Amino acid sequence: MGGWLWLCLGLIGIFVTAGSGTKRCKVGTVPCKDGAECIPYSLLCDGEQDCADGSDEENCESGCREDQFQCAHGMKCIDKQQVCDGTAHCQDHSDEQQCMKRADNCAHQCDDKNRCLPASFVCDGERDCLDGSDETNCDGDKQEEEEDITVPTAVPSEPLPVRCPLGSKLCKDKSDCVHYNHVCDGEPDCRDGSDEEDCLSTCDSDQFQCAHGKKCIEKSQVCDGVPQCQDRSDELECAKYMEGCAHQCDDGSRCIPSSFLCDGERDCADGSDEATCAEKECSSSEFRCSSGQCVSASMQCDGHPDCWDGSDEEGCVKPPICTTNHRCPQSKECLLQEWICDGDQDCKDGTDEKDCPVAPADCEAFQWQCRSGSTCIPTTWRCDGTKDCDDNSDELDCGKQTCRPHEYQCGSKECLDPALVCNGITNCADGSDEGASCQPKCTEADENRCSQGCYSTPEGSRCRCDAGYKLLKDGLTCVDVDECEGRTPAVCSHLCVNTPGSYQCDCHPGFIMEAGGHQCKITGEPFLLVSIQTELYLFGLRSGSLDVLKSPTKQGILSLDYDWRDQRAFWVSGDSKAIRWSSLDQKSTGVLVKGVQANSIAVDWLGRNLYWIDSGKSKIFAIKLAKITMKSMDKTIILDEDLDVPRCLTLLPQKGLMFWTEVGNGAKIERAGMDGSQRKVVVNSSLKWPGDIAVDTISERIYWSEETLKAIGSATLDGDDIRILQMKKVTYPFSVAVFNDMLYWSDAKQRIVQAATKLSGKNRQIVLKRPGQPVALKIIHPILQMDTGNPCKKMECSHMCVLAPNSKAVCKCPSGVLLAKDGRTCSSLATSTFLLLLSPSTVTQIYLQSRQEVDLKGWPEHLALHVPSVNKATVMDYSPLEHTIMLVDDATSSIRSFKLRDSILSSKGQLLKLLGDTITAMALDSVTLNVYWSSIKQPRLQVTSITGAYTTVLVKEGIGRLGFIALHPPSGRVCFTNLQHEDGKAAVECAHMDGAERKVVWKDAAQPTSLVFSSSGDTIYWVDTKLGLISSAHINGSGYKELEAAEGLTSVAFAEDTMFWITVGDKTRLWYREDQQEKRVWFEVDAQVIGLKSYSKSTQPGSSQCVQNGNCEHLCLATPAGQTCACAHDFVVKDNRCNPEHKCPAGSRLCMDQISCQPVEKFCDNHVDCPDHSDENCVGTKPGSGTKTTISLSPPSSRPSPDTSSPKTDPDSSPGSVQLMNLEAQQCSQKRCSGNGHCVDSNGASGCVCSEGYSGDSCQEPISKGGLGPIIYAAVGVCAGLVVLAVIAVVVKKKSSDSRESPEAAKEMSMTNLEKKAEATPSTQTGDAEKPEEVVSSEK
Repeated sequence: MGGWLWLCLGLIGIFVTAGSGTKRCKVGTVPCKDGAECIPYSLLCDGEQDCADGSDEENCESGCREDQFQCAHGMKCIDKQQVCDGTAHCQDHSDEQQCMKRADNCAHQCDDKNRCLPASFVCDGERDCLDGSDETNCDGDKQEEEEDITVPTAVPSEPLPVRCPLGSKLCKDKSDCVHYNHVCDGEPDCRDGSDEEDCLSTCDSDQFQCAHGKKCIEKSQVCDGVPQCQDRSDELECAKYMEGCAHQCDDGSRCIPSSFLCDGERDCADGSDEATCAEKECSSSEFRCSSGQCVSASMQCDGHPDCWDGSDEEGCVKPPICTTNHRCPQSKECLLQEWICDGDQDCKDGTDEKDCPVAPADCEAFQWQCRSGSTCIPTTWRCDGTKDCDDNSDELDCGKQTCRPHEYQCGSKECLDPALVCNGITNCADGSDEGASCQPKCTEADENRCSQGCYSTPEGSRCRCDAGYKLLKDGLTCVDVDECEGRTPAVCSHLCVNTPGSYQCDCHPGFIMEAGGHQCKITGEPFLLVSIQTELYLFGLRSGSLDVLKSPTKQGILSLDYDWRDQRAFWVSGDSKAIRWSSLDQKSTGVLVKGVQANSIAVDWLGRNLYWIDSGKSKIFAIKLAKITMKSMDKTIILDEDLDVPRCLTLLPQKGLMFWTEVGNGAKIERAGMDGSQRKVVVNSSLKWPGDIAVDTISERIYWSEETLKAIGSATLDGDDIRILQMKKVTYPFSVAVFNDMLYWSDAKQRIVQAATKLSGKNRQIVLKRPGQPVALKIIHPILQMDTGNPCKKMECSHMCVLAPNSKAVCKCPSGVLLAKDGRTCSSLATSTFLLLLSPSTVTQIYLQSRQEVDLKGWPEHLALHVPSVNKATVMDYSPLEHTIMLVDDATSSIRSFKLRDSILSSKGQLLKLLGDTITAMALDSVTLNVYWSSIKQPRLQVTSITGAYTTVLVKEGIGRLGFIALHPPSGRVCFTNLQHEDGKAAVECAHMDGAERKVVWKDAAQPTSLVFSSSGDTIYWVDTKLGLISSAHINGSGYKELEAAEGLTSVAFAEDTMFWITVGDKTRLWYREDQQEKRVWFEVDAQVIGLKSYSKSTQPGSSQCVQNGNCEHLCLATPAGQTCACAHDFVVKDNRCNPEHKCPAGSRLCMDQISCQPVEKFCDNHVDCPDHSDENCVGTKPGSGTKTTISLSPPSSRPSPDTSSPKTDPDSSPGSVQLMNLEAQQCSQKRCSGNGHCVDSNGASGCVCSEGYSGDSCQEPISKGGLGPIIYAAVGVCAGLVVLAVIAVVVKKKSSDSRESPEAAKEMSMTNLEKKAEATPSTQTGDAEKPEEVVSSEK
C-alpha cells in the first residue's frame, strides 16, 4: 500500500499545475528532501546546511577512505589527487593549505620557507609575506644572501592565508573561513575560536536569540520557513504563529491549514498531509482509475488513456476503433501523427519517442539559438541565471555582473561585501580589492560624513550602505532599496510590501502564504473548462478528474466562459446563431439568447451581463444574464465605432474594463470601459495575428496567443512592458488562461493543453491530451469571481446596467430607444431630429435627444452604421422618408445606395459608376431620390434618376469645379460651390432645382464647403475651411454674415434652432451653439469624421409636386413655383413626354457634353471614348458581385410595361451574374429583394430569388460563409467562428486603400490549413471503422 501511495503522490506531482510539487533538478544537482530546491552534488556532506531542511548533511559517512582526504570542517571527503591542485574543493580551503609549490623566478623565501616571491615583489611597498620579511631591511645596504632553493618536505607550522567566499568571515588566525550564520552560534568553528568572540550576551528587544549559542536574528525571521539558527530553534513550535494551523509536519517546523490536507498537492516535506487520505468517491456516471482518479465512464475503453496509470484502457473486451487511424505498434493505444516524437511518451512501449531524428533548430524572431545549434530558447531565458541550453551557452558572455547596491564590484566583475575590501587578502580575481591606497580604517571625518558607515578601498575611502540600502549620487547618503519595484522575476508572487532595508510578501484575499514566504497557494481545487471539438470537458487540476458536460452541438465550440454563481458554462459553436449554456453539474442545458452571431463571449459575473463580439458586424454587444431565454432585441450595443475585425474578448469586471484583439487593418489589442468609454489602443507592436486574450488579476497583466509568431505575449493593463514568450513547444497557441502562477494554453495542432510558469514559461507540462482539437479554455475557481461590490446595485436602470471604469456603472438601452434625462430610464424618441456623421467606412447616427451631457470624452449615445464594402466614403446624404442613404465611394468612383433597416445598412447597389473620373459633389432629393452630382471630368451640375437610367445637365457654363451641393426640395432650390469662379476665387451660387434662375450669392469665398439651408430655405450657410469661418447669406445675395470662426473647421449643420459644427485637430470635436448663447463642446473623439448633416421628418417634408414623380416620364424637378419635367440629356420634353433628340447619326449616341457622338457599342465597354468620360457613366453593380449591369442612357421613348415573367438564367453564367431586365423589374429587385436578388413571378405572386450569400423573404440577411458546410473543429480559430469571413470582407472593404496592409496571411494563420489533417470524430465520420488502421512508429 505504501508503494502505491508514493506512486500516486509522484503522479500528482507530475500533473498538478498550481506551482508546487517536487522540483526537477538539472544534471549535477540533487533535490533536497522537501523538494523545494536543488543543490550541487559538491555541497553534499560538506559540513554546511545548504538545504532548508538540512537533508544535504544527513546520512553522511563519518570517515574517509584511505585514498581520500577529509576536509577539516565538516565531513566532506575528496580524492587525494585533488589536494593541493590549485582549486579549493573543501569549503574551508583546507585541501589547499600547507601546500608549497616552487614559483617561477623565486628570489625571496619567507613564512618558514612556505612561500617564495620573485625579486619584483621585494621592497615594493606592499606586504606579500605574512612575516613581513619582503618589506624589511629595504635601506638598500643589505645584500641578499644567496642560498639554494629547495622544496621543504616538512609540514609548515603556520597555514597560508585563504580567500573567503561571499557570506563568510575570516578567522583571526587567517587559517579558515566560516559562514556568517555560524558566527556567535555557540559552537567554535574557527580553530582559534575567534568566531565566538565579542558576541553579545543578550539580544535586542526586536531580536530572537537562538537556543544554542548566542546568535541573534530578527524576529521577522522566526517561523518564516527558513532556519537561520543552526539548531533550527527559530523554526520550532511554529504552529502557534500560523493562521489556520491544523496539521503539524516536518518535525513540528511547519503547520498547514485543514484546506491543504488531502488536496492533491504535497505541502509537507514528509508527505504526511497526503498520506492518510480516504479514497475519493466516484459517481455512478464515472469510472474509478486504479490511480484514484474519477473519469467519465464514456471514456473507458475509448482507445485513449485518461487515467494516470492508463487503467481505463485495461481489460477491454475488444480493441477500440481508433478514429485517428493510427495506433501504437505493441501497446495498441490510439495515436496521432502529431504525437510522434513530440517529447511526450504516449505509447506504453515507448515506440512513439524512439529513434526520433534531431533536426537543426530553426529559431523564430523572439528566440535565441544555443551554440550547439540544436535548441532554441526564448530570448528572455538568455542570461537569466539559469542554464537552459544543453551546452550552457545561454549563460556565457552575459556581460558585466550587476552587484547589489551595498556591494563592491571588482574590476574582474565579481561582487564583494565591503568587509572583504582592503582586508589584506586578495578576493578579486584581478586583485582590484587590494592595493597601496588601502588604509586600515576610515578616518573619523570620513565616518561622520557617511550616513551609515565608511570602508576603505584601493581608490580611497568610500561610504557604505547596509544590505537593502543604496548610495545616492552624492556618495554620502544611503536610502532604502525598493525590492518590490522593477525586479524580473518579481520577488513575491502576489503582493510585495517594501520595508526599510528589506521587504515582505503578502497574498491576495483567498490565498495562503506558503512556507518559503514568497509563493501563495489557493485553497480548493481549480478546474480546467475546455472545449475539444463538440464536447465540453471539466478537468481537475489537482485530482485529475475528468468529466464531460452536456453540449448539444454538431460543430466545434469556439468560445466559452462561465458564471460561478449560477454554475453555468456559456458557449457558442459554429452551427447556430445563439449563445447556449450547460450546467456545471452535467444535468441540463439551455439557451441564453437566440438570433445573434457571436464569435467570442465573456461573462460579466459582477454586473450580471454577458458580452460578445460579432466580427461580421464589427460590434461588441451585451445582454443580461438571465435564467430565461432572452430575445435578441434585448441586447445593447457597447461598441460599434471604428471596429475593424474584432476577434476575441475578455473582461476585468473588478476595474470595469474590457480588452479585445483586432486582426483587420493592422493587428492590435484595445481596451475600453465595459460601457464603451475611455477606449484606447494598448498594444500595437510585436503583433501579427493575435488570438485569444486573458487577464491576470494578480499581476495585472494581459496575456494573448499569437498564432503567426507561435508565441504567447503579455503586457501590463496599459500596454507597457511587452514580453513575447516564444517557446519550442508552442506550435499553434489558441486560447489562453492564467491562474495564480501558471499560464495555460491550448494547442490545436498538437491537440494538447499545456501549462508553464507565467513569468518565465519554464516548468512546462502537459495538462490534457486527447485526440480532438482543444480550442477554448477557462480556469474555474470561485476566487476568480469574488464579489468585490457591484456598482449596478445602486442604479435603478429600466433596461440594463453595465459596469464602467473607476467603480462606476451606467444604464444602457437597446437599439431604437434612448436614455432619458434621468440617466436611468429608456424611452422612445421624443423627437426625430438627429445628426449623421460620416467616416470613411461608417455612418454614425446621434439623436439630439441624447444631448444630456457635454464635454464628453467619447461618443454619446449613438448608432454606428457600418457601410458594407465601402472604405473611402467622401460625401453622404439621406432621405428620412425612404430611409435611404446615398454615398460617394471614392475608391470605386461610384455613387452607392443603402437602405437603413433595423439599425443595419444593407446595400441596394451602385446607382452610378464612373471610369477615370472622380465625383466631387453629391446631394439627394429626399422626395424623388434623384441624385444631383458633379465630377472632375464632368464639371457640371447634373441630376440622375434613382434608377440610374436618366441623367440630364442642369448647369454647365462658367463652372471650373463644383465642390458641394445642397438641396431644399420644399422651396425647390439648389445651391452649390463653384471653386473656380473668376480670377481663381470661389463662389457660392444658387438656382432652382431645374437649373433656372442661377445667381451668385457670395463671390469672395476662399474654400467654401458644407452648404446647408435654413429650415425655411431662404438662407444658405457654409463653411470656409481656408478662412476658418461659418458664413451665411440670403439666397438673393443679401445679408452676408460671418457667424463663427474656428481652427480646423470642416462641417456645419442646423437642427432645432441650434448650429452644430465640427473641428479637426488633435481630436475631432463636435461644437454647438443655441440661439446667441456661448458655444460649447458636445463631445470629442479620435475617429476621423469628414461630413456632418442633420435630418428630421418634421423639418424636411419634401415637395408634394414631385410625389409619384409628378407624372413626369423621366425626371421631376422641384421649383419654387411647382415642378419641371425634364428628360435625359439626349431627349426633349413635350407634353410631359420625352422624345429622342436625333443629334447623332444612327447607331451612335450623344455624350453628356452634348457635342460628341460615339457608337452605341462604345458605351459602358470599360474604355473611355467621350472627351468628358460620360460614355462610362454606367448604372451600377449587384451588391457584392462586382458584375456590371449596363442600362442605356437613352431608353425607349415609350414607357416600358412591367415584365412579370420569370427571368431566364443563363446556365453558363456565374453564380454571381446579374440578369438584364427592364426598368420595372430592376426596381422590383432593388426594393422587393433589397438589391440582393431578383424578382420572379410564381403563380401570380412576386417573390425573390436571392443571390449567393443572402437569404430571407426579401434577401435581407447575409449568409455567413463561415457557417456553410462542415467546420473541422476550430478551423476558423479560437473565438472566431466567422473570423475568416470577416477578414475576407475586410480585405474587400480595404483593398483599394493605399494605407491598408492586406491580411493575406489570413489563409495560413487560420485553422483552415489544419482541416486537411484533422481526423473526423465518430459522430461525424462513421466510415472510419471500416478503414484499415495504420500502425505508426517513429523508427525510420
